[in-house]
Amino acid sequence: MKTVIITGGAGFIGSHVVRLFVSKYPQYRIVNLDLLTYAGNLENLRDVENAPNYLFEKADITDPVALDRIFSQYQPQGVIHLAAESHVDRSISNPVAFVETNVLGTVHLLNTARKHWGNDLSDKRFYHVSTDEVYGSLGDEGLFTEETSYDPRSPYSASKAASDHFVRAWYHTYHLPVVLSNCSNNYGPNHFPEKLIPLIINNIRTNKPLPVYGDGQNVRDWLWVKDHAAAIDVIFHKGRVGETYNIGGNNEWKNLDLVQQMCDIMDDLLGRPAGSSRSLITFVKDRPGHDRRYAIDSSKLQNELGWAPTVKSGEGFRETARWYLENEKWLEHVISGTYQQYYAEQYQ
Repeated sequence: MKTVIITGGAGFIGSHVVRLFVSKYPQYRIVNLDLLTYAGNLENLRDVENAPNYLFEKADITDPVALDRIFSQYQPQGVIHLAAESHVDRSISNPVAFVETNVLGTVHLLNTARKHWGNDLSDKRFYHVSTDEVYGSLGDEGLFTEETSYDPRSPYSASKAASDHFVRAWYHTYHLPVVLSNCSNNYGPNHFPEKLIPLIINNIRTNKPLPVYGDGQNVRDWLWVKDHAAAIDVIFHKGRVGETYNIGGNNEWKNLDLVQQMCDIMDDLLGRPAGSSRSLITFVKDRPGHDRRYAIDSSKLQNELGWAPTVKSGEGFRETARWYLENEKWLEHVISGTYQQYYAEQYQ
């Protein structure tokens, strides 16, 4: 049975990747390695937690002793590395935590894989999942390609850029079989409600102000999280060793336009008068180093591996809003912090 370790598998994107791999590949043993910090939620995986090919390990990727034990125990052939601190605002207030997890944690994983895989690399793969934020900011025109120079503007993006460089260094120096991907903003079910779309959904639900940074004209390319999981699947299995693949949704929105769109969707789903939630929009001081525009060119991934986004923005935004309204218990657990008790109740 092939064993794949997925780090950060209890998080937003990670949980969708774990679910896909557990369900699609019953011949694989999937080990979810997660520290269960504030954004790691095992309730995200209730539907697969009893699957015979799923295992959970609570561990810190910055702890080489724990990593050595897990690699010794499970002898993985693959690693899909998603574990990361990922919220820009948090990186501004506590940059050291992002260096520790995103940079040192990645290096410890690389070292552990190299130690345990040795020279037997024919069936091994280390897949590092990263972000388009490493490329910096675009003007009104143009797209990020895999050849775009790195120009990180926040402690978060700098830490991810550093981790990308270390992964490539382990490929060139030690011949570790790696692949990388850089994705645009994800959205969909199970997203921690500090991020824009779930924050807006919850604040509309509870009639709280909808904060919009600066003038609201910052542009992001939005990617349906299940499309991202499908891209990770195809890159892990078919991507060329040493290569990087950009993953985007072909779905650019100005922040203000997106918030207004979510207001209209929520008004419709909640049966409120059309346009009423827009009165909650509140402009707040812009974030330091706030990149103006991101946009991904994913043609390499589409042309080489046949992946393409499948969900249109209007459909995905509505489905996301509907999911949160239908899963208010999950949302309340996250907001109150009681979701963190689930590990103790389920695993201890």
